[in-house]
Amino acid sequence: MKPYLSFLILFIGVVGLSFGQTTSDIPEVQALLDKMTLEEKIGQLNLVTPGGGVATGSVVSSNVEAKIKAGEVGGLFGIAGPEKIRQAQDLAINQTRLKIPLIFGSDVIHGYKTTFPIPLGMSASWDMELIKHSAEIAAMESTADGINWNFSPMVDIARDPRWGRIAEGAGEDPFLGSAIAKAMVEGYQGTDLTQPQTMIATVKHFALYGAAESGRDYNTVDMSRIKMFNQYLPPYKAAIDAGAGSVMSSFNDVDGIPASGNKWLLTDLLRDRWNFKGLVVSDYTSVNEMTAHGLGDLQAVSALALNAGLDMDMVGEGFLTTLQQSLEEGKVTEDGITQAARRVLEAKYKLGLFEDPYRYIDNKRPKTDILTQKSRDFARKLAAHSFVLLKNDQQILPLKKSTRIALVGPLANDKNNMLGTWAPTGDPQLSIPVLEGFKNVAPDAEITYAKGANITNDPAFAEKINVFGMRAEIDSRTPEAMIDEAVANAKGADVVVAVIGEATEMTGEAASRTDISIPEPQLKLLQALVDTGKPVAVVLMSGRPLTIEALNAMPVSILQVWHPGIEAGNAVADVVFGDYNPSGKLTASWPRNVGQVPIYYAQKNTGRPAPDEFAKFKSNYLDAPNSPLFAFGYGLSYTTFEYSDLSISKPKIAMGDSVDVSVKVTNTGDYDGEEVVQLYVHDVVRSITPPLRELKGFKKVMLKKGESKTVTITISPENLKFYNSTLDFIAEPGIFEVFMGGNSNVTEKVEFELSK
Repeated sequence: MKPYLSFLILFIGVVGLSFGQTTSDIPEVQALLDKMTLEEKIGQLNLVTPGGGVATGSVVSSNVEAKIKAGEVGGLFGIAGPEKIRQAQDLAINQTRLKIPLIFGSDVIHGYKTTFPIPLGMSASWDMELIKHSAEIAAMESTADGINWNFSPMVDIARDPRWGRIAEGAGEDPFLGSAIAKAMVEGYQGTDLTQPQTMIATVKHFALYGAAESGRDYNTVDMSRIKMFNQYLPPYKAAIDAGAGSVMSSFNDVDGIPASGNKWLLTDLLRDRWNFKGLVVSDYTSVNEMTAHGLGDLQAVSALALNAGLDMDMVGEGFLTTLQQSLEEGKVTEDGITQAARRVLEAKYKLGLFEDPYRYIDNKRPKTDILTQKSRDFARKLAAHSFVLLKNDQQILPLKKSTRIALVGPLANDKNNMLGTWAPTGDPQLSIPVLEGFKNVAPDAEITYAKGANITNDPAFAEKINVFGMRAEIDSRTPEAMIDEAVANAKGADVVVAVIGEATEMTGEAASRTDISIPEPQLKLLQALVDTGKPVAVVLMSGRPLTIEALNAMPVSILQVWHPGIEAGNAVADVVFGDYNPSGKLTASWPRNVGQVPIYYAQKNTGRPAPDEFAKFKSNYLDAPNSPLFAFGYGLSYTTFEYSDLSISKPKIAMGDSVDVSVKVTNTGDYDGEEVVQLYVHDVVRSITPPLRELKGFKKVMLKKGESKTVTITISPENLKFYNSTLDFIAEPGIFEVFMGGNSNVTEKVEFELSK
């Protein structure tokens, strides 16, 4: 037996252990707990960062090495690499009494070194296999650098594009969000967590963080339980059901109590109702921040968090510095401290760290597993699949590879803005900008480049978004001179490609915006380009839905590419030149203007529903339609698809039965292409008001030019369930309308009845 196992008795192995097991299944953990002092148990609840990497919060832990030696640290994040991880693990194994290994975490949100499109972009692929594989690659690369605990996936439903962190999630829909949550968890964790290419997934931010009032980050959240259970909680539960080993509490309050100290949320719902047995960790200093919420001093809020069911305190060290005093004063119990320590130890055990604390430390793996050409090729493929063709005026796209192109725009040759927000482990200088990608894919094209405009001309605004490095550089030339250069290039070209939009840090954490339009300098550039009379294709980069009515009114094509990741330029070129036919579909509605926010497809009818045209005393606006500019599920292709022969297998089903809904899809255009076939259901009459329609199924199909396929999706009563006014999860008998087509606005429908 190895020295660091001397404290364990009767080690029985860990292969295949799952997070579903109860504490009684792990006698080694109990044996260790029996040997631990109170101080050692509290030490396991302390998660710290020594700094040195990209900051993910406003404070950095101090005296980390001394605290590890004193047994006052359970895990670290913010460090990576076999050498650094080994140095830290050596301190825990060789210089503490019980030799308890550390766990090492990181925010690997959309890839590690091989950076994929932002999560909102990945979700637009509607391809669960691609999304799952992105998580598998992220886990392989992260663990090669010694990291075994990932603070991902973020599954917050977001229906307000002003909120910057909409970029990190899957958009507005709980059904699609649940499917993506499951795929990500399975990709990170695999089937055996003791394998050194897998890592613990952390579902976050629990809960309701995406519904922050006014779209302002960290703001309060207030909603009914019915809205919680039916619209916002499903993706968290899907991740738990998929076996996620960890949950991170959110910054916001829920029912007036911050999530990190909310017993209803962390114990009654998560553990008792959903049977979660894993580890709950706070977000960055969110325990301490409950003081600013108005719930007491550090000792009070730390006790509140422990009693609520929080196991690990990220960076704040309130547990470390106050729990012993709270125990002496009867404000917490030793059983509560022990239970939290148990869950931390169980996570380490299930990773195989007690068997081998150095399991994830291999000096050879970074060279063989990180940033391989195979992984980069996959990143390129996933990025291309995430792009959404919003408009193709006069069929400008795809371009011929031998054409004369004026490539313009502040994002056309900018490595710093390709990776997207929340890519702290990626290296922007390894990314492929669009200009380079165009040259790679179309070497025979005659390409001229001009920046044309700054992302913003406002130095104060630029300073805010340059916090992690240069993202919005203001050129020394005048805006007029830059536009003149771009216009001159355009006049000598056959076609203009303008790459515009948001810098990466215009979205993400602490990056909310009240104005989500394209900055004015870029719009002025576009108008000048359009005025040349040349065909203009816009490559639009952003981390959120934007308000682009002015752009949409121009005679241009618009390809939304999000922030595409490390292979950005190559992927954009693949689609612009037709090597891949865009197939992405929006997963968040795009408003006409910010006054429509929040906007989402699954709205409920009112007692005074609005007609298509304005009518007094109906639920509408004076100055804009109710409909979004681009609906959920929308996305064009270089080809066209025709839907026909919508049918249903039976008109009536019983509670234990199911029904098949089928539609014929024909590729009627000139290109092979993929189409995401979407199925929506409307419960006509039920005990609580139903949404007008809800996504309940989808399939992505490939159709060659002229080819037809019949797509069938099965609906069972399980798909029809909802949480009623007493929060029972039920399906009620009645009539259901089913819509099937290429977006959430499809009108063709069939009906069936669910009997008792």
